[in-house]
Amino acid sequence: MNQNKKIENIRHSLSHLLAAAVLETYPDTKLGIGPTIENGFYYDFLFPEDTSISKDDLKKIEERMHTYIKKGLPFSKEKISDKKAKKIFKDQEFKLDLINEYTKEGKKLSIYKTGDIFTDLCSGNHVDNTKEINSEGFQLTNIAGAYWRGDESNQMLTRIYGVAFETKEELDEYLENLEKAKQRDHRKLGKKLGLFVFSDLVGPGLPLFTPKGKRILDAIKNYSRKLRKEMGYKEVQTPQINKADLFKKSGHYEKYQNDMFEAQSHYTDNEYYIKPMNCPQHTRIYASKLRSYRDLPIRYADFAMLYRDEQPGELSGLTRLRSFSQDDGHSFCREDQIGEEFERALNGVNKALDTYRLNYFIRLSFWDKSDKDSYLGDEKLWEKSQSKLKELVEKKNIDFEIEEGEAAFYGPKMDFIVKDSLGREWQISTIQLDINMPSRFKLEYVDENGEKQTPVMIHSALVGSPERFFGILIEHYNGDFPTWLSPIQVKILPIAEDHFKYCENIREKLEANQIYVEIDKSDDSLGKKIRNAETSKIPYILVIGDNEIKDNSVNVRERGKENTEDMNVDGFLNKINSEIKERK
Repeated sequence: MNQNKKIENIRHSLSHLLAAAVLETYPDTKLGIGPTIENGFYYDFLFPEDTSISKDDLKKIEERMHTYIKKGLPFSKEKISDKKAKKIFKDQEFKLDLINEYTKEGKKLSIYKTGDIFTDLCSGNHVDNTKEINSEGFQLTNIAGAYWRGDESNQMLTRIYGVAFETKEELDEYLENLEKAKQRDHRKLGKKLGLFVFSDLVGPGLPLFTPKGKRILDAIKNYSRKLRKEMGYKEVQTPQINKADLFKKSGHYEKYQNDMFEAQSHYTDNEYYIKPMNCPQHTRIYASKLRSYRDLPIRYADFAMLYRDEQPGELSGLTRLRSFSQDDGHSFCREDQIGEEFERALNGVNKALDTYRLNYFIRLSFWDKSDKDSYLGDEKLWEKSQSKLKELVEKKNIDFEIEEGEAAFYGPKMDFIVKDSLGREWQISTIQLDINMPSRFKLEYVDENGEKQTPVMIHSALVGSPERFFGILIEHYNGDFPTWLSPIQVKILPIAEDHFKYCENIREKLEANQIYVEIDKSDDSLGKKIRNAETSKIPYILVIGDNEIKDNSVNVRERGKENTEDMNVDGFLNKINSEIKERK
């Protein structure tokens, strides 16, 4: 058994032990579901009305789980009929709900028994025996509310989270990083550094960026714009609202309608939606004129705002929003150009992530053959595009993994998973092959024989959503943005009022070179001014006193370095300009 499967089985088994411990402690509790998640597991419960559970209660539940592990309880699977399942779970309303759903869908039912202490409706997999679980490798961590089936119209359940690893050392390292992550939370740092705000009057998931935050967001977008231009993409502009007919044609109306915001006109009965993505609009630009095989590839870039009706419970700072943009690109090409276009997009993503100092691996997201109804297009198109994607990655000698069931509904994709400075994984960039959408929109080009052919559409994003990426970078850098990204790159600290004029002259010279500068003219002591600038994570602090004015110089304090350096103004200007230009 590979390591990934082994830890998954351990985590799934722990979710059952958690449920068993809760039932033993609170016998009238109703059970929801208990899946594995990244780094751990959870289980949902409906506790009796007279029962109040808090984080302080997790320790005794955890101790109960330790007892089960020591007993060496076996896990055994049994396939059962829906009639028997309903009999076993006759007092468990949520399990009965699942049984009815699975039966209606024609799915086979099975249960897992944990020794003679617990039975759960489950398809697996688990460890063979609780002895395979390291008692020191897991910990219950948190309690949260969760609606049954994620539907706000259903009952609110109590979700208990746990983390689990094969060894105590791995658990300790994870918990240590978790504590660091709390300190780096982009929502806290973003507020502390004055980068963005949210307002109840504006609405959840709709961020408001301050001048400092806008400066960073623009830097991220402009760098992606620069890369897109180098890649041969031409930027287009498309509207935020569109007739529903467009999304019906693309397939988004059928598959994505509940995630889109509706827009209503006072003057027409036409159905409108605010767009959640750019690809359908780009097909309309392509289709606006007859294309020749010589015209291809045709590449469009788009940074328009997008809107998705995310559930309130899913929103999380900048990393899950209702309003955001994407550094989006679509290439319309011939089949013989797929390799070249794929490589072009791959090189662009690689350059972007290298600049931001983010390491990555690739996940090929393929369709789930057992659930073909969830995808558009016939099987031959899917197999052809997936085979091509795998072939291209292998040709580039890139390490990758295949994840079935994670494809977009219109085609397979390549996701770039980055690891931040705390080792956490984030799905950022993507490249997707799409043969379905060009066919649905009847896109054409005339080949060398004068016959009409359907182009291939390649979707790509360099860093995905700049807003989401902004949130990730705040935590990755711990707010210590590299100079080229910093909202304030230089803070000038005059020792006394007599030094203000010289400081203003320096600011004018730096700002003439597009450097972002502030002067601290407060009455604070120099020591406090320095501390304030350091707390604000300014890359460069320039201290100005009599000696600096006399020598036409600046005393440079560089972030992260103990020693200061006296430099002439032009020397400092060359240093910081070089750093910004090279995006160090």
